[in-house]
Amino acid sequence: MIQPSIPKGTRDFPPAVMRKRQFILDTIRVIFERYGFQPLETPSMENLATLEGKYGEEGDQLMFRVLDNGEILEKARDAADTRQLVSRLSSKALRYDLTIPFARFVVMNQHQLVFPFRRYQVQPVWRADRPQKSRYREFYQCDADIIGTDSLLCEIELLQLLDEALTALGLKDAGIRINHRSLLAGLAGLTGRPEMLPEITIAIDKLDKIGWSGVSEELLLRGMDSRAIQVVANFIAIRGDHQKVLESLRALFPEGSPGHPGVVGLTGILENSYAGLGSRVLIDLSLARGLHYYTGTIIEALPPEGVKTGSIAGGGRYDDLTGLFGLKGISGVGISFGVDRIYDALEELGLFPPDQDSRTRVLFLNLGEEGMQQSYRLLQRMRQAGTPAEIYPSQAKMDRQLKYADKNRIPYVVMIGGSELEAGKLSLKDLSTGQQTLISAEELLGWSF
Repeated sequence: MIQPSIPKGTRDFPPAVMRKRQFILDTIRVIFERYGFQPLETPSMENLATLEGKYGEEGDQLMFRVLDNGEILEKARDAADTRQLVSRLSSKALRYDLTIPFARFVVMNQHQLVFPFRRYQVQPVWRADRPQKSRYREFYQCDADIIGTDSLLCEIELLQLLDEALTALGLKDAGIRINHRSLLAGLAGLTGRPEMLPEITIAIDKLDKIGWSGVSEELLLRGMDSRAIQVVANFIAIRGDHQKVLESLRALFPEGSPGHPGVVGLTGILENSYAGLGSRVLIDLSLARGLHYYTGTIIEALPPEGVKTGSIAGGGRYDDLTGLFGLKGISGVGISFGVDRIYDALEELGLFPPDQDSRTRVLFLNLGEEGMQQSYRLLQRMRQAGTPAEIYPSQAKMDRQLKYADKNRIPYVVMIGGSELEAGKLSLKDLSTGQQTLISAEELLGWSF
């Protein structure tokens, strides 16, 4: 007999969990629509050539490749090395994120789209990561992107959207951090090792996980000397309000320097008179966002202090992502919500609304054929009026039916038995208080559940 199991890093979602997940998805989706984003879906699988090389070396290693069908062993016989063997066995992969497939979609449909194009996408992605708390191999992302314009107003709108969504989810104490890739390029220049920008980015992106000592050690192993490492330490230690940090950055990166576009960009976002982003959005010069396709503003949201789930949302500006597929000069910017980490944060903080456990508000007890006709007729009328209701399918002991309602957190039961039929009424019981009321059918239909 096979022992049932699921792959590590994946999960089943029972109804009680799905209700809470649906609350998150519905909240975010409503806000996406309010900001004018249109829904889109792409396939779970993409051609390997579409995904490979777009996420850096570490991203390529975490990609789930899909084994081709057909005579694959014959194709593998004379492979020269492991890389060639993999390419011969697999030409497809599960999507690693939603952004690269979106760029591919834009290029394939460029003549049908109206630019700037706003899309949102809510689908699972897969990464061959080491499973641990709040880090899964299969997880959902909720993305919103604006492509076809380089206006900073798009960054402002996405930051406002992020702020509104976190507040609506109950995470009003979550922090929003921003940085700019040009500032990181400027930092690489300050170290005297501009060619090490990718290594610097990858290392400081791990700061929250491995601390400064780990980052320092990684940079040392990658060939950076102690003087340059100290430059990195001094840079990411710059803290303060918007004005103070921007003043420090202007001194470091004058006009014409590699980091100056980042100073201009962050100034345009944070000092915009009508944006009103407030103190919730902070400049964090250690924010790197390891994905290689970001070229401008980078954004990240962290859960409230004390919740150790890692970032719960992130995104940024990519100036030529579609250029990877032959369509040059199309700038875009996007934000992605991590549904699973948001779930973990809300669960840990006890912030889910109390009515997420069950949608059924009324259970009609099955007390025999005598009252079944009236019960079912009323059940249908309640459903048509918008009240979620159900009927117990078989004639069982009343205690068993009441336990069913209690375990499923159904707050009300309706009983239509012999005495109710004789009186031309029905009994409505509130299971939270135990109060039972004899009412008419019309009173039931007008009851506030």
